Amino acid sequence: MAADDVLAFDVNETLLDLGALDARFEALFGDGALRGQWFALMLQVAFVGAITDRYVDFSAAQRSALAMLAERTGTRLPDGAAEEVAGGMRTLPAHPEVPDALDRLRAAGRRMAALSNSPLDVATAQLGHAGIADRFDAIVSADDVRALKPRPEPYRLAAERLGAPIERLWLVAAHSWDVAGALAAGCRAAFVARPGMPLDPRVRPDVTGADLSEVADQLLGAA
Repeated sequence: MAADDVLAFDVNETLLDLGALDARFEALFGDGALRGQWFALMLQVAFVGAITDRYVDFSAAQRSALAMLAERTGTRLPDGAAEEVAGGMRTLPAHPEVPDALDRLRAAGRRMAALSNSPLDVATAQLGHAGIADRFDAIVSADDVRALKPRPEPYRLAAERLGAPIERLWLVAAHSWDVAGALAAGCRAAFVARPGMPLDPRVRPDVTGADLSEVADQLLGAA
């Protein structure tokens, strides 16, 4: 990393552990593993909105995905199910290595932002509950530009908020599509290869690590 490089971190799955929702999906659907299908449907809804230029905010996409999953599985959801899942999204824990990795990057003088597709109030609540909000110079929501990642606008917004040109921004994410979007926007990128999060072989991040600690080691080693 160059001395003036800045970092933007995806939030859900990269910093925060969505596995904490499995118990809620077990209670609602009888199978906690369906949480993965729900998240994939949520991305589908959001991405279709982006492709068709009909913006769908991430919270609305979550509700639509829950209804779609219920229809797919033939499940009758109780009243308040969507609110229960939304509440769970606001109280996710950080992955165990995340606080220390962020601290080491901050100690090295890196300016850092959290960059989420979630609305700002949700992202702020999530990071506050996880106890890591104070590690960031900015919390940036793609909702502010009404264009979700992997469109280029959110990455440009993060660079602007951190006072850096787009080519000085590194995106750190556990999603192949997010890394691809950042690279296409002119950023550099680091991929956090969490279990079950495959990287498209056509996407070539600058750095890859098994968790955020490994990614931080490589970023600091290249400083």
